[in-house]
Amino acid sequence: MNDYERFIAGIKKLTGIDLSLYKEAQMKRRLTSLYEKKGYHNFVEFLRGIEKDKSLMNEFLDRMTINVSEFYRNAKRWEVLQNKILPKLLERNKRLKIWSAACSTGEEPYTIAMVLSNFLPLSDIKILATDIDENCLQKAKIGVYPERSLNEVPPDIKAKYFIREGQFYRVKEEIKHTVAFRKHNLLSDPYEKNFDLIVCRNVMIYFTEEAKDYIYQEFSKSLRPGGILFVGSTEQIFNPARYDLEVEDTFFYRKK
Repeated sequence: MNDYERFIAGIKKLTGIDLSLYKEAQMKRRLTSLYEKKGYHNFVEFLRGIEKDKSLMNEFLDRMTINVSEFYRNAKRWEVLQNKILPKLLERNKRLKIWSAACSTGEEPYTIAMVLSNFLPLSDIKILATDIDENCLQKAKIGVYPERSLNEVPPDIKAKYFIREGQFYRVKEEIKHTVAFRKHNLLSDPYEKNFDLIVCRNVMIYFTEEAKDYIYQEFSKSLRPGGILFVGSTEQIFNPARYDLEVEDTFFYRKK
């Protein structure tokens, strides 16, 4: 067993996270730069450090999960969600069950709430948002973001739902109340059922084909018939029928 394999085994025992399901070259490169910055010489030393130091564990999780996000990322796709997808879903059910999976620091679920506010009162909007990284979830709950995160936000939405605080913007409490944040590991934790909409964008690119296959199968089981899976702009599903899905629009898939 080489030192990275020992690291994988140790992290799985410590956290339940199976790094073997993430693309190895990407993950090793990212983590090597972190342990070198911290003064470690190999993965085994780095593991010992993580076992002893909670803050190092949090830095490891942050580095592992990337956490690059912004509001209304790839704005044209959000327009499709607003103009085509949501009206159809709302025709069938006014109380949509929605999951923002791998939500990072909260920009995505808050964007979903803002888009939905065009159709429903905020009191009728309930979104589950999950991530593996508790640091991210804490930041999401605080809801304060640098200006660059808001580059794609329509001006009227920015004025309506954000409060400027110096160089930062705070999401208003009425939007925060629409989202419930929870820790969840897509590769090992159980999935809730009967979702109308699952949004999982820009995270599948970090997983192996085996892991992606598992996650798409689980997402499909979690959607009610006619429910929609919304994926990222580099994550087109080339064989949706394998998961009992069909193309609704580019990067949107409907459960059969």
